[in-house]
Amino acid sequence: MENNYFPKISVITVTYNAEKYLEKTIDSVIEQSYSNIEFIIVDGNSTDNTVNILSDYMNVIDIVIREPDRGLYDAMNKGISKASGDYLVFLNAGDVFHSLTTIEQLIRTIPFGVQPDVIYGNTAIVNYAGEFLHMRRLQPPKELTWKSFSKGMLVCHQSFFAKRELVEPYSLEYKFSSDFDWCIRILKKSSFIHNSNLVLVDYLEEGLTTKNRKASLLERFRIMVKHYGVTRTLINHVGFIFRLFLK
Repeated sequence: MENNYFPKISVITVTYNAEKYLEKTIDSVIEQSYSNIEFIIVDGNSTDNTVNILSDYMNVIDIVIREPDRGLYDAMNKGISKASGDYLVFLNAGDVFHSLTTIEQLIRTIPFGVQPDVIYGNTAIVNYAGEFLHMRRLQPPKELTWKSFSKGMLVCHQSFFAKRELVEPYSLEYKFSSDFDWCIRILKKSSFIHNSNLVLVDYLEEGLTTKNRKASLLERFRIMVKHYGVTRTLINHVGFIFRLFLK
């Protein structure tokens, strides 16, 4: 690689009763062409076939945590506490890296001698069969700052690689959109944010946020108000408010 920079990437997957999709996600990680990956799976004591799937892959998963949790973001915090990589990224069960060379390509885009605080890219939406549906509606900006998210979560959580030293625990105040708050808090502390200009992740259309759309929108509105103030949030999100009340 031209930049001679080989950071360790901690990939954290949180799962609960996701036997239909977990194996596809695991294969996406362990088959990456980039070798310096730490793979962590946090399972909330699934009652389906997840435990057998994990058993089959124990030799290629670095850390497995299996215990009850207080929800998605509590489980993610457990993954953070175990991660030792230079960068952290979350890949939920059902989501996959866009190709088997995604991480290698991502690292190649980093300018020589630079260690970005955040690396980001684009996201494709796929169905349960892994078939491409469309690109994510909200597109990442050419230049990302913490103020960018005042118009919504322009970068998908799974396409957001954060330097571990900047990472904080997710707030358990939010059940569906704590990742939105988490990304903003990290961006506020970041001085160099790098756009990979790559499609990084194929995102399964039916996630926790999708299934709880109205509650998620309400939480996101609260988070925007917290970080950007009421006036700016209202001005930027007239359409957002209209959609919220329609739902």
